[in-house]
Amino acid sequence: MYSNENYLLDLLIEAQAIGSETVESYRVDISPLDSLLDTLIEKKLLNAEYVAQVAAVNSALEYIDLTQINIEPNILATVKPELARRVRFMPIGDDSYSLQVAIFDPFAMETLDSLPQFLGRDVSFFVASEAGLSAAIEKYYPEAKATVGANGESPIIEIIDNMFNEAHGMRASDIHIEPMEDRVRLRYRIDGRLIEAANHPKKLLSSMVARLKVMSSTMSIAEKRVPQDGRIELDLKNGGHIDLRVSTVPSNHGESVVMRILDKSALSLGLPQLGFLSDDEATFDQLVTLPDGVILVTGPTGSGKTTTLYACLNHINRPDKKIITAEDPVEYELPGINQVMIRADIGMTFAAALRAMLRQAPNIIMIGEIRDSETAGIAIQAAMTGHLVLSTLHTNDAPSSVARLADMGVDRFLIASSVRAIMAQRLCRKLCSCKQDGYLTPKQAESLGIDISRSVKVPHGCDICEGKGAKGRMGIFEIFQITDDTRGLINSNLTSAQLRKKARELGMRTLREDGIRKVLAGVCAAEEVIRVTTGDAH
Repeated sequence: MYSNENYLLDLLIEAQAIGSETVESYRVDISPLDSLLDTLIEKKLLNAEYVAQVAAVNSALEYIDLTQINIEPNILATVKPELARRVRFMPIGDDSYSLQVAIFDPFAMETLDSLPQFLGRDVSFFVASEAGLSAAIEKYYPEAKATVGANGESPIIEIIDNMFNEAHGMRASDIHIEPMEDRVRLRYRIDGRLIEAANHPKKLLSSMVARLKVMSSTMSIAEKRVPQDGRIELDLKNGGHIDLRVSTVPSNHGESVVMRILDKSALSLGLPQLGFLSDDEATFDQLVTLPDGVILVTGPTGSGKTTTLYACLNHINRPDKKIITAEDPVEYELPGINQVMIRADIGMTFAAALRAMLRQAPNIIMIGEIRDSETAGIAIQAAMTGHLVLSTLHTNDAPSSVARLADMGVDRFLIASSVRAIMAQRLCRKLCSCKQDGYLTPKQAESLGIDISRSVKVPHGCDICEGKGAKGRMGIFEIFQITDDTRGLINSNLTSAQLRKKARELGMRTLREDGIRKVLAGVCAAEEVIRVTTGDAH
């Protein structure tokens, strides 16, 4: 099924390959789950090869008849059979600059964008008919038939199992199953970027969602009208273990599913693994070992705030310290730490949990997020009565968190006297070990303020990083320490912009400035730092 079938039908009508009346007469009776174009081809009202040629011409790609070529074994070996079947493409040649592949839908832009990432190299696309492509896949990759599993499993079980194994193998942090008008799109988030992994027939959506709900055990298969949440834990066929947080939301084309893969390696992270350079690591180590006060980690969703909090708890968890957390939800079980799950539906809000936690005489409290004035007020009071409080806020930079707390109704005097530090962070892809010496482009040099003649490390690409030049992520940080000098600034009702300017004058290093240090240290690429600090250029 073409991703933009109506557009292609319009092109075929314009080319006088079929009449508009014929198309409309069949459109009336066609099921929403079926392809009108496929039906017209089956009825021999359209020629499949001509359809492919029209698609090729109108996408500025070259048409190829797969029945007229012989694909060499070394070319076939460059692609896993399962990937070719799932994404629906066929490798046909290699000109040393790029792998040449045949597809049937040149309008599927996400496939065109994501396939080079899957293959780890540049790709040149050709257009073949859908029938020709299917025949070629059956001929050259017969061992990868996606029917029934080796143990007699149903196709849906096989699809879901393969999805989990592939996502785990590709180090994905999220799995997105998205119902579109004519298909089900599967995407993975890898190192912060979404890439398309597969497209499935729309008729499989309900079975796929039902299978995931059964696996979660706490979600209702019958209920499709309201959002649901669940959790899945399973052992994978490749020997790994996967733990997922599942969320379903009804959309106009069916239930959308997002699964967050919970990476338990975060439990063993120390401060160096977060990405601190030595001076910032020493500063933050000193902050998280203070006996009292509030330490806030800020940034947008997906910036790694929770991972940083877990690393802090792992770093300061000692037998002589009582630590209690309030989380929504509890993502990981931390040994030796008392964890409270927020349940707003029964009155267990952050504020209610925090009040109860204080009666447990803890040394350290971690609050998943400060969302309202009541929680903010109790956190401030806890800090002022001898507790160390760790939490997060949704603000773009560190100094603006002061205004955010003030907007929640916290007196600026209390903020100045109880908050010890605010740290903003972003996640930046790390250069792979295959990095090589090179130079910035004029635009990069100007943006980062680095001398263009200075040699830096630049991405290269290898088998380890699958040709991407980067593997894994690390943090870049902006630490705003509350000192005697900055307390006066907070009390003086400066705007966020004014406070930020004064903090920089007093030595605060911005996100971009920390990123520049990591470019010069050879751990991050210049384009990556520019991308994640676009709003922090000045």
